[in-house]
Amino acid sequence: MIIDTHGHPPLWKRRANFETLIHIILEQQVSLASANAALKKLKEKIGAVAPAKIISLTDADLKACYFSRQKIVYARQLAEAIINKQLNLKQLTNAPDDIIRTTLKKIKGIGDWTVDVYLMMVLQRTDLFPMGDIALVNSLKEVKHLPKHTTKEALQKIAEEWKPYRTVAAYLLWHSYLCKRNRKP
Repeated sequence: MIIDTHGHPPLWKRRANFETLIHIILEQQVSLASANAALKKLKEKIGAVAPAKIISLTDADLKACYFSRQKIVYARQLAEAIINKQLNLKQLTNAPDDIIRTTLKKIKGIGDWTVDVYLMMVLQRTDLFPMGDIALVNSLKEVKHLPKHTTKEALQKIAEEWKPYRTVAAYLLWHSYLCKRNRKP
């Protein structure tokens, strides 16, 4: 149904690097356009997005790049973890999902949604369905014609039917959500 109406979704693929994790943090609880604007502004300010460059910026510098107070803290925590060698993104590439989740969630500001997006779009893992994603949940309700008050448990039960390819379902649902609202991925 989604493919018939909107065509195939793009294959969202991101690089396994610090900039990508900063971008995903910027996407937390805001529109894709807002997160992209913040990343663009940051890149205009510092060029390549690297841990040492983030640490060197003042709070005012980061606020001028549209970072909220919380996201300033999160970006600095991530940068410090990489600088202090508490986190090595290259080593995580081939690790099991649960190890990646545990490792990344040790960093303030990285929770399940951020890890899910990283696993899906960076590491191309096929069986994730981030229930914390408002657009995804709303799209699922729209496509399945579910009431707005449908419980998280009921939605999880639907998503379970798509194992082991829940990421594919999520991509289709995000694609539908964006197309219906005339937004670009």
